[in-house]
Amino acid sequence: MEKILIILTPGFPASETDSTCLPLQQQVVLALNRLFPSLTIKILSFQYPAIAKTYYWFENEVISFGGRNRGNFRRLWLRRKVQAHLNQIYSLNQIHGIFSFWFGECALVGKEFADRNNLKHYCWLLGQDARLTNPYPKRVSLDGRELVALSDFLQNEYERNHKVKPHRVIEAGVPGRSYSVTSKKRDIDLLAVGSLISLKNYDAFIEVVAAIRKMIPGVKAVIVGGGPEKAQLQYKIGLSGLQSNIKMTGELPYVHVLEHMERAKVFLHPSSYEGFSGVCLEAVSLGAHVISFCKPMNTEIRNWTVVNNPEQMLNKSLAILLNPCMEFTSQVEYHIDETAKKIVSLFA
Repeated sequence: MEKILIILTPGFPASETDSTCLPLQQQVVLALNRLFPSLTIKILSFQYPAIAKTYYWFENEVISFGGRNRGNFRRLWLRRKVQAHLNQIYSLNQIHGIFSFWFGECALVGKEFADRNNLKHYCWLLGQDARLTNPYPKRVSLDGRELVALSDFLQNEYERNHKVKPHRVIEAGVPGRSYSVTSKKRDIDLLAVGSLISLKNYDAFIEVVAAIRKMIPGVKAVIVGGGPEKAQLQYKIGLSGLQSNIKMTGELPYVHVLEHMERAKVFLHPSSYEGFSGVCLEAVSLGAHVISFCKPMNTEIRNWTVVNNPEQMLNKSLAILLNPCMEFTSQVEYHIDETAKKIVSLFA
């Protein structure tokens, strides 16, 4: 019988070319494949892709249930279908353990199935699921031993909100310098990457660029990403007269995002809440200097500065941009291989 690690997730890439969907989760699975070739990964994806199908992603079986975030009885029916699939897998294979992404319905299903079959189950807290507004901790009894936080911040945030401390932290990681990028010229002064939603606070990015232009009239800034705030941000850029200073690219393939990072001097991440930003780690690994409002780890990360307000973000950005001797060197504080090893060690 095969030894199987089951991953339960709300979404997963629909194909091998779907590079922008959950890049951290993609890199984790690929690292598990590379480091533990005898371990079979089966991924059960609840909501996305939008259609129910079974397919292979880099030789990993993915079972998509096509939930599309529909509510009411459809969500209950989806969970029953997932449980039936888990029963089928269990009858034919040796399940090594169950790993749930986010503390939501995946953790609910994973916990119920694991308890029923005396299996190990862990839930990886990845961001907003650590907040007080998450209803699932009241519905699903997971003790600290079953909870894994993506960062020190999330470990503390979850304990503060739900009175249970996750026993482990498994940090986000990046593959280091294995990226297939070619650009060497630092011709982007300020870069931001992410979903264009209010939580990401890109208004602050525009305000910082506007202030910098007073001292550096030709400042070049780029926002990569798509989302519901796009039109509002474009309007604010036009209202501020920054059309020649800020370019909005929309969503880009993952490798093109990395190329932009390698071209950037400063990577601004003005998000008001963040568990552990993978794009920040990637930017640092490609030589950019990161400035953010959120501090993921208790220890410092080289070339990553945490500030408290837009004024400090502005001052730090100017200090970098106006320093002709500033170096832009790759820094890999957390490697994706270590992330994969720590996940496997949970089930030892």
